[in-house]
Parts: sequence; C-alpha cells; structure tokens
Amino acid sequence: MNIVITGSLGNISKPLADELISKKHSVTIISSRAERRQAIEALGAKAAIGTIQDPDFLTAVFKEADIVYLMEAWEGIGNIFDKNADFVAAFTRVGNNYKQAVKSSGVRQVVHLSSIGAHTNEGIGSLYLHNTVETILNQLPETVSIKFMRPVGFYTNLYRYVASIKTQSAIIQTYGGDQKEPWVSPLDIAAVIAQEMEKPFIGRSVHYVASDEVSPNEIASTLGEAIGLPELKWQVIPRELMLQQMLDAGMNDWIANGMVQMQAAQQSGSLYDDYYRNKPVLGKVKLADFAKEFALTYHK
Repeated sequence: MNIVITGSLGNISKPLADELISKKHSVTIISSRAERRQAIEALGAKAAIGTIQDPDFLTAVFKEADIVYLMEAWEGIGNIFDKNADFVAAFTRVGNNYKQAVKSSGVRQVVHLSSIGAHTNEGIGSLYLHNTVETILNQLPETVSIKFMRPVGFYTNLYRYVASIKTQSAIIQTYGGDQKEPWVSPLDIAAVIAQEMEKPFIGRSVHYVASDEVSPNEIASTLGEAIGLPELKWQVIPRELMLQQMLDAGMNDWIANGMVQMQAAQQSGSLYDDYYRNKPVLGKVKLADFAKEFALTYHK
C-alpha cells in the first residue's frame, strides 16, 4: 500500500516507517525540515517537505495514499514556555487542516494518533484537545474510515524528571502512591498501528494502546534500581504549589493549569474510565525494559 506518515522521524513515526517498509509498503514521510530529507530517504521512504499548517500541501501529498497516519505533536504546535501560545486554536486549526486535506484528496482510510482522555472534553486538563481533533475528524463523510489510536502516558515522559532526580532524589508530582496506572512505549504504539493498517477499515473505531500497568511508587523503585539510586522516591506535593512552581518557571498558564488538572484526573482514576472499559492487550515493552534505556540516558 501507499502510506503517508506525519510526525517526521519522531519516536513513533520512525519505528512505524521502519515496520511498514520492512513489510514492503511504500511510505511517504511528511517533515517540515528539509534537512531531514536525507535521513528519511535512507530509511527507504519518500520525503515530503512541507507543513501540516498548509492544507493544500497535505491534500497534494494525500492524493495517492491508501492510508494516511495523522498526529499532532505538542512540541511541534507550540512551546509550552511561550506565554502567548494558543494551543486550543492551534490544535483546532491542525484538525481542520487534516479534515480538509482528507476530504479534498479522496483518501478513504485514516489512522489518527489521539490520546488517553479523548473520550471526553471535560475534567482531564489539556488532554481534552485530543477530543477536539477527534470530533473534527468525525465530521468527515462516512465513506472515510478512521481508526483512532489512544495511547496512554508515554514512558518517555519520565525523562522530564531527570533534573529533580539528580538534585532532590525524587520524582515530584501532585499525585502518587500504590494505585496502578497504564504506561506505554512508543515502540508498542508503532507496532499496534502497523498491525491495524493491515487489518480492514470499517467505519470509525477506537483502539487503546498500553505496555504495562504500574504505580508511581513502583516507577520510582524500578528507575531508582536501574540508575543506582535506591533511595529514589515519588514525592507528592500540593497542587497549588506545583502550579506556582510551573508558572514561576515561565510555563504557559493554560498548559500549567491543564497539567495540574490532568494529574487530578490521574489521581481519581477518571482519566482511565474509558480505557478500563475497553482495555487492550498489553504490549511487549515493560517498565523494567524502559528503565534500562532510562539509565543509559540518565548517566550520559
């Protein structure tokens, strides 16, 4: 098949492209950076240099595709330390660009990388923007089949805590304890998407993706053992203090408030209500596997 991938050479798009190319599919990778062309072509893919902010460019690239893979990367849409960034407007714009390009190009099969939390538009902080984009894409004609992929929290998000681990021997959040929650490896996300692309597309469907289910305390214990810091703790602080610290660090107000709200939904478990109603088979990459990768990065 001819498959178009957004997300350049990101931590999902690259392994997804590798998998699809190994299965003899023709892959085109969209990237906004011309300097990525050589690396994309080295994989055996075609490079389409342009931006997801340009629906005419997207339409042209999508025209020969059997399947398009659509994603919105937070870091590609706005800087979380830009006080003036409007993430609501930006996500809405990208969603509408995708809708226009899919409709205009005539492509009939779409895989959309959404997120945990996309089942609702309230009570989950900034994650509700994934619900916004799903809603926009659901406005496409019924002749377009869409598979909405909803991964849970990425293991790679744990890299954000390297600084506090090194300075305070702690991962600091507004929730914690022994209640398990799902986590996922980008490699497992790529594997599931590749599998779904080769299965029939029928109407609209939702697919959750997870690798392991572990508690905050288990994460601290596992990472601490891997990096040689057995005293590593998952420390819980008040939400008001966390919010003030993020704002003092210069974080965008909307993002900071959204992160605190999201952690409240993690603590209550409401973020995972729909996940547990539609629980997937867990992937191959467990926390212990990721901890080895984390240790290598931590000690660099």
